[in-house]
Amino acid sequence: MPRTRASRFKKYDGGDPLAAPVDLAEALDAIGEDVMAGYSPERAMREFLRRGGQDQAGLDELARKVAEKRRELLQQNNLDGTLREVRELLDKAVLEERKQLARDAMMDDADRAFREMQLENLSPSTAAAVSELSDYDWQSPEARAAYEEIKDLLGRELLDQRFKGMKDALEGATDADRAAINEMLGDLNELLAKHAQGEDTPEDFADFMAKHGEFFPENPQSIDELLDTMAQRAAAAQRMLNSMSPEQRQELMELSAQAFGSPELMDQLGQLDANLQSLRPGEDWGGSERFDGEQGVGLGDGTGVLQDLADLDDLAEQLAQSYNGSRMDDVDLDKLARQLGDQAAVDAKTLQELEKALRDSGTLKRGSDGQLKLTPKAMRQLGKALLKDVAQRMSGRQGAREMNKAGAAGERSGATREWAFGDTEPWDLPRTILNGVGRRATDPSDRRLIAIDDVEVQETEARTQACVALLVDTSFSMAMDGRWVPMKRTALALHTLIKSRFRGDHLQLIGFGRHAEVMDIEQLTALDARWDKGTNLHHALLLANRHFRKHPNAQPVLLIVTDGEPTSHLEASGDVYFSYPPHPVTIANAVRELDNSRRMGAQTTFFRLGDDPGLARFIEQMAQRVDGRMVSPELDDLGAAVVGSYLGSRDAGRPGGMFGSGGMTAMRSAYGDMFGGRGYWVGDD
Repeated sequence: MPRTRASRFKKYDGGDPLAAPVDLAEALDAIGEDVMAGYSPERAMREFLRRGGQDQAGLDELARKVAEKRRELLQQNNLDGTLREVRELLDKAVLEERKQLARDAMMDDADRAFREMQLENLSPSTAAAVSELSDYDWQSPEARAAYEEIKDLLGRELLDQRFKGMKDALEGATDADRAAINEMLGDLNELLAKHAQGEDTPEDFADFMAKHGEFFPENPQSIDELLDTMAQRAAAAQRMLNSMSPEQRQELMELSAQAFGSPELMDQLGQLDANLQSLRPGEDWGGSERFDGEQGVGLGDGTGVLQDLADLDDLAEQLAQSYNGSRMDDVDLDKLARQLGDQAAVDAKTLQELEKALRDSGTLKRGSDGQLKLTPKAMRQLGKALLKDVAQRMSGRQGAREMNKAGAAGERSGATREWAFGDTEPWDLPRTILNGVGRRATDPSDRRLIAIDDVEVQETEARTQACVALLVDTSFSMAMDGRWVPMKRTALALHTLIKSRFRGDHLQLIGFGRHAEVMDIEQLTALDARWDKGTNLHHALLLANRHFRKHPNAQPVLLIVTDGEPTSHLEASGDVYFSYPPHPVTIANAVRELDNSRRMGAQTTFFRLGDDPGLARFIEQMAQRVDGRMVSPELDDLGAAVVGSYLGSRDAGRPGGMFGSGGMTAMRSAYGDMFGGRGYWVGDD
């Protein structure tokens, strides 16, 4: 038999070392959507890992494949493979012997009759028949060989149950090979017995492996590794035995005594199983499975199937990620590759890297309450993605045309861009000279001091300062009618635009349901749907006007997103009054505060959501009263409508205008870098 010791390989890590880092953009968008829909960041991240991305398999897909393979193993296989093979060899031996008896003319008739009677009266039980023939004097060489093969097969199968690959390795084994196996089993049981008493040493293990290492292709590096490997397979062998019918189990136990024609092997294996079960009681020694297939598997292969099932059960638990403290690092990539193939391991590795990147890149952080939260950095990234979507919708909605100017004369934004024909902005000399130096260093033959491509100009933005109040309806109808997430996306896009490109503007976010409150962007985006009835526009306008008074030198911009008429107001006592249909006093209070906003010069835009004609008439009247306007956007266009109105309203020279010249300037400044440094815009010619 082969005595070559296997090489030790590095554990599969499931991935391409030259692959690009994972892209967090898609994950962040999906997580942000779920957070704004009311999920916790932890749950949102788990849901994305479960679903996967557009081109990335998620945990659910991997779990489905695990369950599918488990089902296939149970439906395809049957555990009577060894019993079938023994029966076939027994039938062959009996048939060949009968042929020989019929051909042998020299045999005494009485002897022939006695032998034929023995063969005719064999027990219907395979194990009993094999035992009854143990002392039979075979006349046919072919029959004798078939019967001896039964004993050889049983020995190899029993060893293959404990030592994977032994069945094939021992095919055609000699008496010396069998003696070597018996010696190995004796030494192994002696080593395990010493280990159980705590009397073994590392040298004992090293001596054992030096002597018998060819029997252990896994190449364990310590006695604990050896125990883990052997106990897992031995436990699978026990589960296989438990999965058999009582009749199959009885036959197999009786046949085992015939292995290699000697009970010594079974004694050694029985002692080995006892040692392993004592040293590794945590293995599943009592489980069983129901096999319904037609394909019979032998003892060794059947044990391998039970090991595969145990691996698949482990993977199912790891992929479920349903236990406390679960992490993607818990998924055994080596086991996954072995069961589902390399691509599955690569998918899981990508998810591991994605989770690690989300945790380590400043996207998610654990708060004082132990829960994951979106960091300010994540909010900015999510806001930029939403803002880019808004810009694309605003450009594409009316047909875009290219604009070369990044901004009219005004305050410098600090950003620069490559000069284009028609630009009148001042040059950025340091950047221009630096570009020329870099060009000449790259191409010494180019002696031009400054080339056209070197020139960069300074971007500017309008000097108008705005005081912005975004009032968003948080009543139960917003959540009920699917407007909750679009409202939050709109608020985050506007917040990102102002905080990144119009830092001189003052933005306040005000949510109003049964009552109103000022919210920061993190609070609003994480806000769960509220089911209290009431739309308190009066209270929201009170807070907005307070915000306007704090910034008397800025242009007030009032943006109101709602899907219902005012149904509650704040009384002098501070209590909230609610009435549906709307009470005249509630309407009067809202109108009064709206008039106060107009007196402060607020440029007002209502964004009406829904198709209620009564609401449309009411809001139209409110807007006309303060020289404002009403916009009725589709939900997907809400962000574009609000941002566009803000940019137009902040231009004091165009009251209520959707896109004044200042708004165009601002838009080009805000979105120019989102389209490769080129602004795209639609407006008045």
